Amino acid sequence: MKDEKIIEEVIDLIEYKKIKQLREFLDTINEADFPMIFKDLDEEKIIMVYRLLPKEKAAKVFIELDSDDEERLINCLTDKEIKNVMNEIYMDDATDLIEEMPSNVVKRILANTKSEDRKIINELLKYPDDTAGTIMTTEFMDFKENMTVDDAFQRIKKKGLKSETIYKCYVLSVDRKLLGVVDIKSLLVADRDEKVKDIMETNIIKAQTLDDQEEVVKLFDKYDVVAVPVVDKENRLVGIITIDDAIDVMQEEASEDFELMAAMSPTEDSYFKTSVFSHAKNRIVWLLVLMISAMITGAIIEHFETSIATLPILVSFIPMLMGTGGNCGAQSSTLIIRGLATDEISTKDWIKAVWKELRVALLVGIVLAIVNTFRITLQYGELKIALVVSSTMICTIIVSKILGCLLPIAAKKLKMDPAIMAAPLLTTVVDATTVLIFFSIVSSAFQI
Repeated sequence: MKDEKIIEEVIDLIEYKKIKQLREFLDTINEADFPMIFKDLDEEKIIMVYRLLPKEKAAKVFIELDSDDEERLINCLTDKEIKNVMNEIYMDDATDLIEEMPSNVVKRILANTKSEDRKIINELLKYPDDTAGTIMTTEFMDFKENMTVDDAFQRIKKKGLKSETIYKCYVLSVDRKLLGVVDIKSLLVADRDEKVKDIMETNIIKAQTLDDQEEVVKLFDKYDVVAVPVVDKENRLVGIITIDDAIDVMQEEASEDFELMAAMSPTEDSYFKTSVFSHAKNRIVWLLVLMISAMITGAIIEHFETSIATLPILVSFIPMLMGTGGNCGAQSSTLIIRGLATDEISTKDWIKAVWKELRVALLVGIVLAIVNTFRITLQYGELKIALVVSSTMICTIIVSKILGCLLPIAAKKLKMDPAIMAAPLLTTVVDATTVLIFFSIVSSAFQI
């Protein structure tokens, strides 16, 4: 069923108070689809839907939510419900939750967490940011080396539900040093009385707790593994990193690289949850750098001003204005394309996105215009020229950011690839628009 139809069905069942049918329908929906559903519901309906879920599924849904929705839920849930969530989720997810919540919410979460789990969470929180220790889970399947295959299956039955994965099991010595890895397939085909140590794989792909998370993730890609064990300096197994956590890191790193390539400071928050001021702050520095570097082209044109018959100084600012407009449009299109790729932004959000980009454009445009006005006035002593160029800059930035927002969304609506279609078209349209705006303002200001 398509996303829109799922949301419509949930809303209809709530509206007509068909609670039994709603509960049955919710049971058919994948946990990963609930953030999309909650996006279109008010707080009262979110709580109602959440409380209709079975205990185990409710915990899985909780982990799929973003931090804001998690906080809203925690503030509405009873202590017993929070306890159920904390009992069901894995330790790496619990640690992430603690890190993202404000202090008053953290106190309530920890108050409803078992003491042994609190100890594990505190240990995980001690690892430096972006290391293997921060993304690993301590819930894994381990065997002693002298266990038989039959003993191993008994242990899986006893402990399997609480382990994040049983596809890879780890063989440990008495002092918990990692000796080998055995997968479930090897156990299934082996004789029941065979020793685990005789069928384990000793060539282990592993990481250390302080290894950079990006380097650890590369192991998944290189060796096609579903889990990587994490050991301390003494080769004692302390946790594992599973493929779902690796994918999360890949997405984070890719988004960060994407933003850096587009001349922006990386941000951890999603597009709509980042304030206008933060968006502007993350973009202004690089835009200033790119604006100043674009003046080199203007200086070259200015060098040949004797061959330019009309308004030579003003013409020299065209490369700077075009470059700034292109850079502003590229920043907006980068974030919109990313939002479309991650399903955070849909085509129906175009008005919301344009309104946000318009406000960002005004902040960015004013700051750049002020800097530009001072520079031109000091360099040339011509306030009127400075005001003409700065006015053009504000108008160009507004137009380019709106175009940078709309073109990817339009491409998505036309079932085209926004990244391929938006970039070249954006450059062409922004350049032409910049020249048109510039000469329109020049004509009006100088009566030519």
